[in-house]
Amino acid sequence: MTTARLIQGNEACAEGALAAGCRFFAGYPITPSTEVAEMMAARLPRLGGKFIQMEDEIASMAAIIGASLTGHKVMTATSGPGFSLKQENIGFASMCEVPCVIVNVQRSGPSTGGPTTAGQGDIMQARWGTHGDHPIVAFAPYSVQDSFDLTVTAFNCAEDLRVPVVILLDEVIGHMRERVELPETASVTVVDRRRPDPALVSLEEYLPYDNSADPVPLMADFGSGYRYHVTGLNHNQKGMPTGNPAQIDQLVRRLNNKMELAAQRWQVYEELMTEDADVLVVATGGPVRAARSAVRQARADGVKAGMLIIQTVWPFPGARLAQLAARAKRIIVPELNLGQLVLEVERHVCTPAGKVPVTSLSRIDGELFTPNQILDAIKGVS
Repeated sequence: MTTARLIQGNEACAEGALAAGCRFFAGYPITPSTEVAEMMAARLPRLGGKFIQMEDEIASMAAIIGASLTGHKVMTATSGPGFSLKQENIGFASMCEVPCVIVNVQRSGPSTGGPTTAGQGDIMQARWGTHGDHPIVAFAPYSVQDSFDLTVTAFNCAEDLRVPVVILLDEVIGHMRERVELPETASVTVVDRRRPDPALVSLEEYLPYDNSADPVPLMADFGSGYRYHVTGLNHNQKGMPTGNPAQIDQLVRRLNNKMELAAQRWQVYEELMTEDADVLVVATGGPVRAARSAVRQARADGVKAGMLIIQTVWPFPGARLAQLAARAKRIIVPELNLGQLVLEVERHVCTPAGKVPVTSLSRIDGELFTPNQILDAIKGVS
C-alpha cells in the first residue's frame, strides 16, 4: 500500500529518514534546507525520537555522532556554508566509523552566495572536503520521489558500512513539489548496523575496529555493556591511539576498502536510450530534468542521444560510464557549477580507440538549464 502526496523534495527527504528509522536529528536552520529540520521537529517527538536545534553546524555534526554511538539512526541537514563547517567532524565520523546521514541542499556560491538559488558546487567537497583518505558515500536525487527513495538508501548504506553518507540535494529539488508515492513504513526495506551478540562475543573479546577480512566491524551501542575507546587519532583494533605504522596502514586501507563495498551494494544510476547512443549526456540532480527532455527531443529529431543519470555520485559509477563511452562519439555534462562532475567523467572515458570528447556545459548564475540549451549542445550548435 502507498499514499499519494504532493510534497517538496525537502519534505520527502524527511519522510524517507523517518521511514528508514531515524530517531535523532540535530541541526541549525539554513536556507534552502530548513524545511527538513522543520518537519523533523514536528514529527520526531510523536515517534519517540529527539530533535534538537544546536548553536551551529559544528555542534550539530558532533551531536549526531554522539547519538549514533548510542545506537540511534541519525541525520542533520544544512546547505553550503554549514556543510563547510561540518567537514572536520565528518572526517571524525569517517575515522571512527560512525554511521550518520548529512543532507546538503546545495545553493549557489561560493561563500553565502545565493541562498534561494540552485547550485551544484559541493560535488567535490562531498568527497574531498575533509583531509586525509577516507570513505564517503554521496547520493544525489533528481526528483521528489527520488529524494524519499535515496534517503532510505542513504540510511541503509550508512548502517551497512558504518560510514557517513551525504545526500546532495540542490535547491530546485529541495523546493520543488511533485506527486510522490510514499509506501507504508512496514513495507520499507530497512538495514540495521550489525551488533555483537553477547552470547558469541564477550566484553573482553570485542574489537570495535576489527581489522579482519570483513572491512565493516560489528558496532556495539554505548551503554550496552561493551566498553571501547573512540578517537580520531590513528588507533588499533581496540580503539586506542597507536603510532605503529603497520596498524595505521591496515586501518586506513580497511576504511577505504569500504568504497568497493559501496560500489557493489549501493551503486544507483539510471539509463535512458543508451543502447545505441552516439551522444551521451551525463547528469545528476537538478539538471537531469532538462537533460532528459533534451535527449528525448534529440531522438525525435533523428539524433542518437542517450543519458546516464547518476544518483550515487560517490563512489562514482566509472565502470558503467566506461562501457557506455566505448560506443559513444561525444559526451555532454550539464551541471550547475564550472565543471566538477565533468572532471570525474573525463577520468573514465578513455577507450581503446582513444579518449571520447567531453563537453562541459555549465551554469553558475543561479538559474536552471532549459531543455533547448542542452539540445543545442547535443546537436553541436555553438
